[in-house]
This record gives sequence, C-alpha cells and structure tokens, in this order.
Amino acid sequence: MVAKEQITTLSDGLQVLAPAKINLTLLIAGKRPDGFHEIETIMAKVDLFDEVLIQPGEKAGIELLCKGPYRAPQGKENLAYKACDILLRNSRSQANLKITLTKNIPAGSGLGSASSDAAATLIGVNKYLGFDLPKPKLAEVAPALGSDVAFFLGGPLAFCTGKGEKIKKLTENFNFSTLLLLPNVSASTKEVYANYNHNPAIYRNLSAQINSHLEKNRIDLASKMCANMLETSCFSLYKELFDLKAKVESLGIVPLCLSGSGSAMFSIIEDTEDKKVSQNRHKLLEKTGCESIIVSNNGW
Repeated sequence: MVAKEQITTLSDGLQVLAPAKINLTLLIAGKRPDGFHEIETIMAKVDLFDEVLIQPGEKAGIELLCKGPYRAPQGKENLAYKACDILLRNSRSQANLKITLTKNIPAGSGLGSASSDAAATLIGVNKYLGFDLPKPKLAEVAPALGSDVAFFLGGPLAFCTGKGEKIKKLTENFNFSTLLLLPNVSASTKEVYANYNHNPAIYRNLSAQINSHLEKNRIDLASKMCANMLETSCFSLYKELFDLKAKVESLGIVPLCLSGSGSAMFSIIEDTEDKKVSQNRHKLLEKTGCESIIVSNNGW
C-alpha cells in the first residue's frame, strides 16, 4: 500500500482525500426510543478516495461542483455543502468558497462516501480558513450531518456504537487487503433498516464472540466472522445481490461480506492469495459482470 497524505496544499487551494470505509462487523442491538437502531460495528478506512478541492469562491457563499465516475447531489442536499455551511455559520465567517467534489466512491454502496465527504470538508475548510479548531470541536457538528461522520474525523479503525456516532478508537494494527466488489446497485440505507427484523438471540451470540476477540486484540478473528446483521434485510430487498454473492462464492472467493447496508461486498485477502485473487477478478467480471478492485486498510 502506498501511503497518501490526506491534505495537499496547492497553489490556489487545498485538496483533501475522503476515504471509503468497510464494516468488518455490523451488529444490531435493537431499536432505540428515537426510532433509530442501536448498532455495534468495527469500521475500517480503506484506500479508495473521493477528493474534495477547496478554492477561493468566484460567487458569493458556497459553490459546489461534482464530477467523477459516480453521481452525487449538486446543491445544498450534498453533505459536503452542508458541512461547509455549518462550519461557516458556526464560525460566523463570510468566506466565499468553491468546492469541487470528485466522486470515486459509489453512493448507496455501504462505503460511507457521503459521510466521508462531509468529514473531509470539515477538516479542509477548517485548515484552509485558519479556524484551527481541534478535532473534538469539529466532532460536535458531526451528528447534525450523519452518524458516520464522527468516525471519519478520526479512525482509521474503530469500534462504533449508538447510531454509529460513539467512537472507540482501536489502536491495534490490523493491516489487510481486500477484494472489494462494486455492484451496479444503489441500496437504500433507510429501506434496509426499515425492512430489518431483529433477532436478540443472534445479536447476543455474535456480540459475545466479537467482544471476546476485541478484548484479545484479535480484530482479524472478528473480521473472519463476516457478521453483518443487515445482510438478510438487504438481500431480501435486492435479490440480485443475493444471487451475486452466491455466484462469487462459487468461484472460491469466501467468505464474502456485506459492508454496511450494502451494496458493496468484500473478501479479506490472505497474503498467500494475492495472485489467485488478482486472477479471479477477471473471472469474476466475466462470470458476473461485477466490477471489483483490490484495496488496503488506510493509515489515517
């Protein structure tokens, strides 16, 4: 893995990388009084990035442009726009900014791209305008933007609870590579959660195993469980994902895990499998039509 810096200073601005994440595990503890679900998840950043370019604005206020291979909202509904807006308002700044968002991570994939874009924008605008707010101060506005934003302000590996906003950083090194499948399916997080049927017994069993692994700093063993309690809900809504997993696993790529609420799936690669997995990528595309890439854990 070639290490990249998150922030690059340019002659006319600042570029900030916004990494994707995968959920190495994802458990649902139950439904909260506020209607959201209580989760327990191990999240890890990977070296697949959106790019946030911050430059002086040519128009009053915030100008947001989106480009790249994947679609994103262009206006005020974009989380990068919202992150910039809330930071400017909280800092009582009248700055005019142009933000160019390059989308290399598909939306509706369970890879957290919008939340990562928001976090990268907070980090970038904070530095570009010299606010010098510490990360804990930036984290105060994260819940208003999304449950995963707080994770992307820290990381690169954490055990997240609550709605995902309560972060316990994991300091144990867990270096990995993974084959990441990017199906041409945009899964609705809202619909997957709404369709979810809770099983307390399954939760208690998986939670006990995962916490035991964490106590021993064996994140590798937790990841091998391939535990995602949203998988059944996601696959019942998107049968093509269920069929895709079956086809891929028939090629010997196992276990294949769902990230977040879908649609992306991943398989951790053992060191001895690098050549085999690279060969299987071509077979996978031929047999299923699904694009895949090999990514590694991110360092920050």
